[in-house]
Amino acid sequence: MYRKIVFIIAMYVPLVGMAQFNTDRLVTIGRSALYYEDYVLSIQYFNQAISAKPHLYEPWYFRGVAKYYLDDYVGAENDCTQAIERNPYVVGIYELRGLSRIRQNKFDEAADDYIRALKYSPDNQSLWHNRVLCRIQQKNFEQAHLDLDTMLARWSKYARGYSMRAEVYMLQKDTARAVEALDRSLELDPYDGSTWAAAAVISLSRSEWQEAEKRLDKAIHLVPNQAGNYINRALARVNRNNLRGAMSDYDTALDLDPNNFLGHYNRGLLRAQVGDDNRAITDFDFVLGLEPDNMMALFNRGLLLDKTGDLHGAIRDYSKVIDRYPNFWTGLHYRAGCYRRLGMTRQAETDEFRIYKARLYKSLYGKQPRLNKDQMRKRSDEDLDKYNQLVVADEHEVEHEYENDYRGRVQNRRVDMAFMPMYELSYEQHRTEVKPFMAFDSQVEAFNSKVRMSDRLYINCVPAKLDERRSAVYFSRIDSLSSVLAHDSGESRRSSLLRRAVAYSVIQNFESAIEDLSAVILADSTSSMAYWQRAVCRSKMETFEASQGIGTSEIASATVIADFSAAIRHNPRCAYLYYNRGNVYASCKDYVNAIEDYNRALVLDENLAEAYYNRGLVCLKSDRLSEGINDLSKAGELGLYTAYSVIKKYSKK
Repeated sequence: MYRKIVFIIAMYVPLVGMAQFNTDRLVTIGRSALYYEDYVLSIQYFNQAISAKPHLYEPWYFRGVAKYYLDDYVGAENDCTQAIERNPYVVGIYELRGLSRIRQNKFDEAADDYIRALKYSPDNQSLWHNRVLCRIQQKNFEQAHLDLDTMLARWSKYARGYSMRAEVYMLQKDTARAVEALDRSLELDPYDGSTWAAAAVISLSRSEWQEAEKRLDKAIHLVPNQAGNYINRALARVNRNNLRGAMSDYDTALDLDPNNFLGHYNRGLLRAQVGDDNRAITDFDFVLGLEPDNMMALFNRGLLLDKTGDLHGAIRDYSKVIDRYPNFWTGLHYRAGCYRRLGMTRQAETDEFRIYKARLYKSLYGKQPRLNKDQMRKRSDEDLDKYNQLVVADEHEVEHEYENDYRGRVQNRRVDMAFMPMYELSYEQHRTEVKPFMAFDSQVEAFNSKVRMSDRLYINCVPAKLDERRSAVYFSRIDSLSSVLAHDSGESRRSSLLRRAVAYSVIQNFESAIEDLSAVILADSTSSMAYWQRAVCRSKMETFEASQGIGTSEIASATVIADFSAAIRHNPRCAYLYYNRGNVYASCKDYVNAIEDYNRALVLDENLAEAYYNRGLVCLKSDRLSEGINDLSKAGELGLYTAYSVIKKYSKK
């Protein structure tokens, strides 16, 4: 009996270790997929880890991160709650759950998360910052001031702290103190666009139009993609009689935020003012699509339809407004005019008689006045006598920027000028925007001639992100190839291993891919495709490990370069291999070798737009601005249009 127990324990312990190893590997692969923005795929790996080890907090937490990126804030919150139940001492989980709750406007619960997180990390500035913003949303101004006192005592040169204090003062209607706090914030950090925008709001509230425009100029220069800043600057420009500039601002704002109510409404008024009636009608059509019962927009559209000869449409709009407001004499006056022009005398006289009776109590309104640029109405103000006034928000809301590691997408946290990615082997046919034909290599084509159509491999620069259905296809493909490999041998085995490695690569399981590719190379040391794909997998693993602060990048990069060099030895006419190796040199800041490899790639394929783009970036980083801009221009000419934004940035220099 004793021997049986010992034997059972001895058998069980390795299984426990194996299960733990498999779970750790699933989490690692899931985190890698998360880093490379394959959020749906990463969730599947974390699901498997949760099924295997539901008591571990990490799979729950990282699945919550993936859901946050997919805008599933409810799911992210629930996963964070599960993670906290398993480990209540990890600050990052509270931070992520707080952000998820903020996205759902659960500011009380988010503030509670930050309170708990600050118990474990009291010197975390971003947690204090976010808790203050939650206090502001809760309108708990007293506590917000107390938190800001603590923050500014610890970090006296924290500019955003003063700008948040200014916001609290503004909400408390204490403009003088708000101005002092903003001035201090701008003194510490004159490059914060949101602070300039907040200062501009104060100028607008004081009708200091010129000062408001100057401040908004600076805000837009620093934060060019904020629609609200253009809306506010348009308001200042209208009041300075710069109608052309105001119209341009409304156009830009609506390019950035096509559903912006204020932008469409005010641009409609402005277009009516300058006689652009048909396009003004289009704006009011859009506004009424957003708010079908907006009487102001309905009446303004009626006036424009009246002017452009659509009398039946005008009567329809006037009638809806008059049904809601029977004593709106201006509306009756214009509707009577439409009836007269249509020969509908009885209806016209009925409206005119109602107006005549009103004259006993009130003088007639007269002709429609022009757009009164000196007057504005709040959006919630439904006084129809103000139908021709520009609309402003009920309160100028500050767009809060919560400090976190999850701001925007993963790609937005990378360097400003990112290199185009490597070419790799894939099952996905991907015709990029750069060229209408597929990337070609003679050795890949020779490989494809020996396999079925469904097993063909392609050269891909930007592999598509997988959804759940496509992921299942790849897992099934791997299982099928594993079954084949159990009794395969010779060239057929090498082919199956290579194809399984590519499938592993697609689902971000780089470690298993590298094992299969190493087996191919061991059996055939001249396989350029195996060296190629192994180098790509190693490069991706290196990038992910570097983002996690692990691994030795110099050694890893040398290994990747060695694999690409081996691939080039056995396939020296492949432009993509030189391009890929150039990318590795560029990432190591070895710009001389990078440019040399890009040059070789372009000799072999003069239409390789990504090589022009990356060589252009390397030149810019080497202070060779003229050459860099020329290369970027060529990349743009070949269809890589993102090059133009970089050109615009560096042409000024």
